[in-house]
Amino acid sequence: MRLRGLPLAAAALASALAVAQNPVPPAPSEDIGARISVDVNRVNLLFTVMDRKGRFVTDLTKDDFELIESKRPQTLQEFSAETDLPLRLGILIDTSNSIRDRFKFEQEAASQFVQSVMRTNTDRGMLISFDSTAQLVSDLVSDPGVLEEAIRGLRPGGGTALYDAIYFACRDKLALDQPKTKYRRAIVVLSDGEDNQSHFTRDQALEMAQRADTVVYTISTDTTRSDLEGNKVLTYFAKNTGGRAYFPFRVEDLEQSFENIHNELSHQYIVLYRPEPLLTDGLFHNFELRVKGRKELLVRVRPGYWAPRM
Repeated sequence: MRLRGLPLAAAALASALAVAQNPVPPAPSEDIGARISVDVNRVNLLFTVMDRKGRFVTDLTKDDFELIESKRPQTLQEFSAETDLPLRLGILIDTSNSIRDRFKFEQEAASQFVQSVMRTNTDRGMLISFDSTAQLVSDLVSDPGVLEEAIRGLRPGGGTALYDAIYFACRDKLALDQPKTKYRRAIVVLSDGEDNQSHFTRDQALEMAQRADTVVYTISTDTTRSDLEGNKVLTYFAKNTGGRAYFPFRVEDLEQSFENIHNELSHQYIVLYRPEPLLTDGLFHNFELRVKGRKELLVRVRPGYWAPRM
């Protein structure tokens, strides 16, 4: 992957670009989990709970939940319902030619989202654009103004390397950023979901997001039909990481989609548990997390985790 400098005057943005390296992904044949540092003792789950009317449920405690893996109840070692945990956020924006006619409005909506969701000196965010290649425009920074200016400096053109962008954001950035306290990792993808340039596959990109404990939220830029193949791809990433896919059928609805993601990021739970038995087979293991005796409540969480290989 290559970096693209932006002709921006802001010194802060120039500093952010200066620390960015030239990220080139390995060949797809490489073990894609090799560079992820895994806690072999605990699995970290970031999730939300909603009722049937789509309202967030935020007053639950650890004792309200049960987690089943391999038909065995698991012990929840840590539980938190805090909404002020540090956020590590990746904004991934499709700059391919297919979204050219809507690009200005998308820039404005994304800029407002960054300003509303990021807290200076608490959260850190980065911007990756992708057309024929994925490009780190702004590295992880704590100043939302830097990201906002970077977003406004983007220009559309080229093909689409969506999978490479997700893979790179999770492997080279979010997975390597390790705050000393508990934290959240999330990606917001603004795209039509079509990919015609990536070196990595859809499943490899998803696996990397799951290994990096990253929730993926997607906003479709295709305002025609929700059943298009690209929209199915966006749903696939969101569903399998515990996120949510949004399909605004008017460009004016983009702001509401970003606001919905903002609300979800503000109403999350975190659970950590040690799988019993603890397997180190390098395989994907499914679990079920649910609220005891409350079938009307929906828990939105990724379906499993990748065990380390020892």
